Amino acid sequence: MRDTEAEFAAFMAARSAQLYRSAYLLTTSTSAAEDLVQTALAKAYASWSRVRKADDPVAYVHGIVIKTFLSERRRRSSAELPVAEVADRVVADADPTDRLALADALALLPRTDRAVVVLRFWEDRSVAQTAHDLGLSEAAVKNRSLRALRALRQHLDIPIPNGHL
Repeated sequence: MRDTEAEFAAFMAARSAQLYRSAYLLTTSTSAAEDLVQTALAKAYASWSRVRKADDPVAYVHGIVIKTFLSERRRRSSAELPVAEVADRVVADADPTDRLALADALALLPRTDRAVVVLRFWEDRSVAQTAHDLGLSEAAVKNRSLRALRALRQHLDIPIPNGHL
């Protein structure tokens, strides 16, 4: 039992930051991203014997994050109210204004389109991998990518050249 706990703790320490980044892009909220990662890691721990036997445990847990995000409608029954967020981390090589604008634009996309964009362009996954992870056809991933990128460009007020995205 202790070996299993140590193995999971090592996995969690090595992968939590990566899972958080993906969760933040999906949820566009630091607190929602933390909740999503915590929920996904709890699910992974509960089925750790199956997760560690997977061909790629990291991909398996990323799948848990994506499926939890897509299936879980955040319960609004509580009295929680959104407030202005303060960035927890400072990134020196990126313009914070651009990051906030992108996060705001991502938040306007439908959940599945947002998941497609995060997996394809942030996680750098192939169309086939993205389709598999989201339970979509490859054609659906391509169509959603195209639609989502057009929407992001409109939200970010980026001109679309003739004949291009």
